Amino acid sequence: MHAPSGAARPHRDFLNIADFTPAETFALLDLAERMRAGTYDARPLAGKALAMLFMKSSTRTRMSFEVGAIQLGGTAHFLSPRDVQIGRGEPIADTARVLSRYVQGIMIRTFAHDDVVQLAEHASVPVINGLTDLSHPCQVLADVLTVQQHLGDIRRATVAWIGDGNNMANSWIEAAAHLGFALRVACPEGYDPNAEFLAAAAARGADVRLLRDPREAVEAADVVTTDVWASMGQEEEQARRAMAFALYQVDADLMARAQRHAIFLHCLPAHRGEEVTADVIDGSQSVVWDEAENRLHIQKAIMATLMGNVPL
Repeated sequence: MHAPSGAARPHRDFLNIADFTPAETFALLDLAERMRAGTYDARPLAGKALAMLFMKSSTRTRMSFEVGAIQLGGTAHFLSPRDVQIGRGEPIADTARVLSRYVQGIMIRTFAHDDVVQLAEHASVPVINGLTDLSHPCQVLADVLTVQQHLGDIRRATVAWIGDGNNMANSWIEAAAHLGFALRVACPEGYDPNAEFLAAAAARGADVRLLRDPREAVEAADVVTTDVWASMGQEEEQARRAMAFALYQVDADLMARAQRHAIFLHCLPAHRGEEVTADVIDGSQSVVWDEAENRLHIQKAIMATLMGNVPL
């Protein structure tokens, strides 16, 4: 919840994984699994609309939210930087107030996390974080759903994150502390995850370890996951990052150090030959296409809960 001071909020937002309680998160995952399995056919968004603000472009985020809203009986409306006035000087608070008069939910995919916080503070409808430079909660919950689809209860799993301590790493750390699974994060020096996410996990006694050696991180791991070395907006750092992450490529030798049943995840898009080799992402242990599909199901569950008042 992100309420303006002195104002009661009749709704909830989803800006980070911890915005739901652990029990609610597992209930959300159960709802998403029913949607994935085809046993949920309600249309709780009938007559409702989602505004989708894209300051950063995306294939999976746009399609999964748009199709998901339609499948739940609602509509979704794409707004690029050319379609809104934020880039022309309109305050985020004003955009939030205006959109709240038209729609029953707002999803935003942007750069600065503070923009999402401001949007939520001034909107009178639920706001969903579709990605910021700080966190990517929808993607990581989709990843958790994928782990449970293939391996069972996430609480029995050890996850190894290899590469950049970026928004994905931050949300994996938050998820591990929130849901109670083991996480090993291997990053080169200078590319660590957000210190506040690490401190919050430590304060909760989470089984989260920050390592330098990716081989140590994947020992006995059930899940191996990574992301591109240079995210959107970091293209000018590509050469420097390629050098820093040269020893952090997920290849067949690294995967062989994990459990024999281990699965490989990648939030996509992937750069084969950089953060992952083609034989891994296209191999038998890769479940990246199930993972991409699960964005649809977890986001439908989030929309049904926040916009459609489906109880958890």
